[in-house]
Amino acid sequence: MITRTKEKGPTVAELTTKEAPTWCVGCGDFSILSVLKLAIVETKLDPANTVIVSGIGCGSKTNHFIKTYGFEGLHGRALPVATGIRIANHKLNVIVVTGDGDGYGIGGNHFIHAARRNLNLTYVIQNNEVYGLTKGQTSPTSEKGFKSNSTPQGALEEPVNPLALAITMGATFVARGYALDIPGLKKLISEGMQHNGLAVIDVFQPCSTYNKVNTPEWYKARLFKLEEVGHDPSDKVKAFEMAQMWGDRIPVGLFYRENRPTYEEGLPQIQEKPLAEQDIEDVDISAFLNRFK
Repeated sequence: MITRTKEKGPTVAELTTKEAPTWCVGCGDFSILSVLKLAIVETKLDPANTVIVSGIGCGSKTNHFIKTYGFEGLHGRALPVATGIRIANHKLNVIVVTGDGDGYGIGGNHFIHAARRNLNLTYVIQNNEVYGLTKGQTSPTSEKGFKSNSTPQGALEEPVNPLALAITMGATFVARGYALDIPGLKKLISEGMQHNGLAVIDVFQPCSTYNKVNTPEWYKARLFKLEEVGHDPSDKVKAFEMAQMWGDRIPVGLFYRENRPTYEEGLPQIQEKPLAEQDIEDVDISAFLNRFK
């Protein structure tokens, strides 16, 4: 469900704030910010009924730079906040923006349960495979052997596979984009915004300061589009197989999509109207409070 403007959608200029980002030169966050605004324009979302929720990280400042409502929460806790917003008022368009450390590290448990609940959210993860805000430590998606300030001898762990995890746990729209592919990323995020259910869009994002491995040149040599090889996003087994591909060839695009009832659709309390619009003047909780006297 999308709440659109009555006539035409907003323009990019109308969504642009006076405050300017202070990200590093060459950071993929600039492209992701631009694409988010373009996707809001394309899908004609009503800014007055749109909330962008973020956690802590370089890219989590994104909602400072788009004229919608926004909530910047605690590190790793963007999805619980977004869940509360959706349940309180399911007429709102809720977009979540986090980094890979924020979303797959400290927020990994929330990611799993948001996927299995199939909440109607658009979740964009800025995946630069490193902790940028805290000066370059290994993140959950850093490749094994990646050398950083926290792993000078190389990372010991296998990286998290966000797409395979999302598919396994029940997300109904699972995609991967590339920050420097503006048309391709805009298509994925726009489709995710129009999807009824949890749309997970993992976005490869170059970090020009702390990740000297996964550079634009590195991505250019490896990425290919699923649509160009005839991938069927309704095939869950094939989607899971494609999510395992890594190395000389790495796929981007829509991996998996299915139609399934959302979590909100199963809540009888909000079928007639959102919680935020319900009259509570005649609700008497004195009997409950008296139990604690």
